[in-house]
Amino acid sequence: MKKGFSSYASILIPILLGAGLTYYTYNSFSDEQIAQMKKYFVTANYNYVFISLIIAVLGCVFRAYRWKYTLQEIGATPGFKINFLAVCIGYFINLTIPRSGEVSRALVLKNYKNVPFDKAFGTIIAERIVDLIFLLLFISVALFLEFSTLKNFLLLYIPLGKLLLFFIVGLVGFLIFLILYKYSNWKYILLFKSKIEGLKEGIFSVLNMPNKWKFLFFTLLIWLSYILMFYITVFSLEATSSIKLGTIVVAFVIGGLTMSFTNGGFGFFPVLIAKILVLYNIPIEAGNAFGWIIWTSQLLITILLGIFAFLVLPIVGQKK
Repeated sequence: MKKGFSSYASILIPILLGAGLTYYTYNSFSDEQIAQMKKYFVTANYNYVFISLIIAVLGCVFRAYRWKYTLQEIGATPGFKINFLAVCIGYFINLTIPRSGEVSRALVLKNYKNVPFDKAFGTIIAERIVDLIFLLLFISVALFLEFSTLKNFLLLYIPLGKLLLFFIVGLVGFLIFLILYKYSNWKYILLFKSKIEGLKEGIFSVLNMPNKWKFLFFTLLIWLSYILMFYITVFSLEATSSIKLGTIVVAFVIGGLTMSFTNGGFGFFPVLIAKILVLYNIPIEAGNAFGWIIWTSQLLITILLGIFAFLVLPIVGQKK
């Protein structure tokens, strides 16, 4: 009973928060601003949105193809079709509970190709570790290219005194954590250490695999498809068509983090993208329109691919 309630809560609470944030944000706009946003939607060039959706599908293809290299390490060869359908289902399931799609990917291989769940899930964790490293690289690039702008953004919403307080508290907490990590035998610390060792093992398993360079090449293609998909969409609106690369990287990182930690970014994604773009003199109305266009289009392609995968999977693969 308690487990079922927590499952529903993990789905409903982010959705309600996103809906509340959306209502609060747009309720603060004037009628003129609402009319301007509608104009952006009507006059947008959706050819660029269509191109970005094709790139999104290519991203799924790259991810499905990359997966075969980690699966080969456990002696599994389910084939590209099953991998692709499992990836599409994973993205679809992520719209409910964040990161639950990884479990569904492993279940697809277990049900249709008799790949042991724990081994299949281990390959996905290894992939996610490498993806996390690439995300950290993009965050580093964003900080390097746009440090002053991001600093001004933080100072705009958080006073300097509070910012320093957060930094001091965070530093003290980090030092306490390091001491506990090194010397404590507390069961939760020991559990965390075991998880860290598992992450290390996952990283080294990727680095030691025979096809590591092909794996890393497709990882690069996946992340390039993500940022290119984001970049192409800026040309759909005249107001955002002059955005520079540094701005794209910052908005992409913020959007990516939002999508990762919420139910597909509902409510949060457009609002945060608009606030980032305001720092680069993009009108708030254009920023919100752009945020909703890119979020809605990605939601649509995720749902369509997910439904397609659920319908085709029983035909392509025989359930074991």
